[in-house]
Amino acid sequence: MGITANIAFHTRTMWLFAFSDLKTIVIPSTIFGIVNALAASKYRAPLETLHYAELLKRSPLVLFWVLMHYLPFAINNQRTPLAITEDAINKPWRPLPSRRLSPSQAKILMFSFYISAQLCSVFITGGLRQGVGLIFLGTWYNNFGGADVNPLIRNAINALGYICFISGAMEVALGVPLPLSTTSVLAKWFGIISGIIMTTVHTQDMYDQEGDALRGRRTLPLVLGDGPARWITAVWMVVWGVLCPNFWHTTLPTRAIGMALALLVGLRTLVYRSVPSDKVTFLIWNIWVSFVYALPLLQSQWQ
Repeated sequence: MGITANIAFHTRTMWLFAFSDLKTIVIPSTIFGIVNALAASKYRAPLETLHYAELLKRSPLVLFWVLMHYLPFAINNQRTPLAITEDAINKPWRPLPSRRLSPSQAKILMFSFYISAQLCSVFITGGLRQGVGLIFLGTWYNNFGGADVNPLIRNAINALGYICFISGAMEVALGVPLPLSTTSVLAKWFGIISGIIMTTVHTQDMYDQEGDALRGRRTLPLVLGDGPARWITAVWMVVWGVLCPNFWHTTLPTRAIGMALALLVGLRTLVYRSVPSDKVTFLIWNIWVSFVYALPLLQSQWQ
């Protein structure tokens, strides 16, 4: 295999590891980092809003940071025997069930990315604390039953992981550490976002109940039942659809768009209950989350 073919092979392997969560973690977190760096002055914290030209230069670094920290989590998530068995049925194109890599090679690759990701945080100025947090959370989630034994723990780890990704992305975009004050507007906003993830992220579990049952996972729809889990999602989507725009005192059109997306997710969750429909609903949920991430920049000029 020539050098070019070798690079292409390994690049595609990384793509296959990351592909499923591009819409869930990589793209939304990158959006949050860039948009909220543009809106840094709205947080009334010792943060300076970057000039557009400077932020444009740092935007590729934001995407790079998110990818570098997401890849070891994805590899760890996909390298266990149960994960390989499930993926052989549902996602046979992934690197391990398709035998592009062996589990031992995946383990070496995972540790290499964990080390590289932390070095990345040091050299591009930002996200080191979040990177360390993601190692802890990813290990708990994938290796110590965090994703399997209790749906509340599963959702809580997801919520903390989302906060690490988005705050790290924002830190990289700004090029300075974020303030740690728990009473700041920034901390309150992170608290709201963690609440969103905690109460609605199981939207992704609705279409994978068969696979999760096969692995022995106790996700919300498997523990409470399909119907109650859907109603929990629908009710909380309405709550967040109202609360998030109000927190930022956004314009009426912004509130209308946000509420329409939230209601669409809630209604689809209740009405359309097939696996393909649930996958579309989860995609819309990710679009809504990305819209929520942009709300600080859409704050009314009268506030």
